[in-house]
Order: sequence, then structure tokens, then C-alpha cells
Amino acid sequence: MRAVVQRVSASSVSVDNEVVGKIDKGLMVLLGVTHDDTQADVKYLVEKISNLRIFEDEQEKMNLSLLDIGGELLAISQFTLYGDCRKGRRPNFTEAAKPDMANELYEKFVSQAKDAGIKVQTGSFGAHMVVDIVNDGPVTIIIDSKKNF
Repeated sequence: MRAVVQRVSASSVSVDNEVVGKIDKGLMVLLGVTHDDTQADVKYLVEKISNLRIFEDEQEKMNLSLLDIGGELLAISQFTLYGDCRKGRRPNFTEAAKPDMANELYEKFVSQAKDAGIKVQTGSFGAHMVVDIVNDGPVTIIIDSKKNF
């Protein structure tokens, strides 16, 4: 699984001009699933993201996690995170999981984040979404559960 994690002061996602998910201070996560991901990948990303120390403490050092600040999480499914652009000009998406599998693991990610005590909002899996992001910092982190980078 891959995640693009952005520290935000606010973020929302709309489908057909209707807001379906909205958060204030916290993390906006774009989440991609590949065909060999498992529950272990979900667990790794939930633990890593919820404990990632990228929020500033009173000394303005990034020492606090989403859990520490009681922040919110907006999770958006994004198969294009597995787009391979090494050849040609059109990305190849063969490494992205099939929709049924991807949705199952995406839903498990959301469920486990909620179980960790995080207020979670979501987009609509498979829909065309418009995501508004007020990136705070800006701070953007890319995480791969297979630790490829």
C-alpha cells in the first residue's frame, strides 16, 4: 500500500458538487492499494500514519502525532499512486489492485483508523472526486508499506 500524507489545517472532498467528507486540523491521506497487499499492510500504514510525528509542539518542532493532537483524518482512495511512468507517456496501472480488493483494504484502513480513536472522514470509492486541501507547512510525506522508498 502507498500513502501520500499531507498535514492540513482543513481538507474536504466533494462528489457531484456535494461535500462527502470534511476535516479540520489533521491529515489528508491519499491511499493506493496494489494486488499483493494484505491486512499486514493495512496495519502497518494505520500505525505509521497515526503515530507519525509531523505536528509541531510548543517549541515548534515536529514532535507530535495525529493521536497526540486529537486531529482528524480524511482518507481518499487513489489507484493512480500505482501509476508506472517509466516507459512512454501514458501511466501503466497494472500494479494497482482490482477495485473489489482495493475497496476491501481501503475500508479496513478506515475501520482500523477509527478503532485507533481517530475521527475519520472519507471520499467515495471509485467516484470522480474533487479534493480541497489546505496544506499546513507544507508538509507532505510518502509512505510505502513494502518500504520501497
